[in-house]
Amino acid sequence: MKPGFWLEEFPVAVTVCDRKGKVLEMNRRSVETFAKSGGLRLLGTDLRACHPEPARTRLRRLLRSGKTNVYTISKRGRKKLIFQGPWYRNGRRGGLVELSIELPSRIPHFVRKGL
Repeated sequence: MKPGFWLEEFPVAVTVCDRKGKVLEMNRRSVETFAKSGGLRLLGTDLRACHPEPARTRLRRLLRSGKTNVYTISKRGRKKLIFQGPWYRNGRRGGLVELSIELPSRIPHFVRKGL
């Protein structure tokens, strides 16, 4: 099997960019999520161009710092969890991965103790 084969149909939008913000990879859900912004045509373009301010400035800081940003949004009646964090190759930061996860209206929350 080809590495990453599972990602194409994974039900979470996964967008990967390099350290300069150039979009390197998008799975099917990411292409669908960003269809109005160009979908697959976004490959090779700047990830920040798909985001309004102040998100664009935040992405610029994340690309420079290698820090992680996690938040929720509501858009078109849907709630999403957004995770933006660095990816690494051979111990060196390669860029940023953005996960956009659609959340159900109610999510159970469990507090677990121990391992």
